Amino acid sequence: MAAAQQLSHVYPLGAHLDERGRLQVGGCDALELAREFGTPAYVVDEDDLRARARAFVSAFAAHTDDFEVHFASKAFACTAVGRVLAEEGLGCDVAGGGELTLALRAGFAPDAIELHGNAKTEDELRLALDAGVGTIVVDNLHELTRLTRLLEERGTTQRIQLRIAPGVSPDTHPSISTGGPNTKFGLNLEDARQALEQAANSPWVDLEGLHFHIGSQIMSLAPFREALERVTAALGTDFPVWNLGGGLGVAYGPGQPPPSVEDYAAAKVAMVRELCGPGKQIVDEPGRALTANTTVTLYTVQSVKQNVATWVGVDGGMSDNLRPMLYGAHYEVEVADRFGGATPCTVAGKHCESGDVLVRDALLADPRPGDVLVTPATGAYGFSLANTYNGQPRPPVVFVSRGDARLVVRRERCEDLFSRDV
Repeated sequence: MAAAQQLSHVYPLGAHLDERGRLQVGGCDALELAREFGTPAYVVDEDDLRARARAFVSAFAAHTDDFEVHFASKAFACTAVGRVLAEEGLGCDVAGGGELTLALRAGFAPDAIELHGNAKTEDELRLALDAGVGTIVVDNLHELTRLTRLLEERGTTQRIQLRIAPGVSPDTHPSISTGGPNTKFGLNLEDARQALEQAANSPWVDLEGLHFHIGSQIMSLAPFREALERVTAALGTDFPVWNLGGGLGVAYGPGQPPPSVEDYAAAKVAMVRELCGPGKQIVDEPGRALTANTTVTLYTVQSVKQNVATWVGVDGGMSDNLRPMLYGAHYEVEVADRFGGATPCTVAGKHCESGDVLVRDALLADPRPGDVLVTPATGAYGFSLANTYNGQPRPPVVFVSRGDARLVVRRERCEDLFSRDV
């Protein structure tokens, strides 16, 4: 009988093929999960999620006593995921009123929450003030004026950071580059000087520091330093808090590995200490790097047909993983009980769009209707971007840990699609 086979770091920690060649995640059999919970389904290894949170905390703690790690909740805006990370002592970064409400429900202390957003509404600002969020990251001059007015009406003060666009574009897809010279996010350096003066003259805002986030899925540490150099050269270093955002990339396949969490934390602490001086608090906002590789998505093959290519049609697609359609994101895919196939296939979703393709260059083991397919590294943005196109109910989220599986988000029902009708 064959021995169990460990899988690459694209899969959750500890995921392996058992002696029958069947995928095991969090001690649970993938085919049994598909039978119990149906497909498509997001399967999250809870122990892996906790381990990644602890890795970030310990990596920063090894180099500084004054730091905070905040979960960038847009990566996996799910109450149960947030609850785990709150239990692990992380703060939370939210982009709007909906994510703020989810963060509070998940158990994050209001003072540990940062509100982001390039176009916050007045209602969202009021919601944040009512909740007592720790920090509002101010994106633009209009927002600073609006927030100051609301605070003056209340007679209260609020901690803020100014989001800066440093003019640095890392080597990543343009759709997830957020710190370049032509971005919708943050204040350019000229406007930032005006915002600093406006904040200094207001008794209602407490400017604790600067924030910048240059993008996502970054595989080199050099752009972080370039961004900090530009910001400090233009605006100085006289700020107690430096929030360098997140952006650490993850592995989606066997290509270039990302920097380790340890190297990432060490580099950020060293550059702040060198360029800004001692005694600064560092805030980091990992999202994808916390959640992506904790999760796999299970699908069931519905059809296999041949024309120019071999098309494998599954029961999900752009409704549960929009990233391949948004910016060509690549995923691995396997038959859950027959890894290592050699049949070239295009794995397509079920939606009425020719572009609804999950994986274009798959190699599968003789796929057949009824097979369960698995795509790893789907714990970042899949659930958050899920939609009901073609009336497709959104998938459930299943937590697995040490052989136990539990439903934390139920599958959407067709009647949910019209639950808001009036």
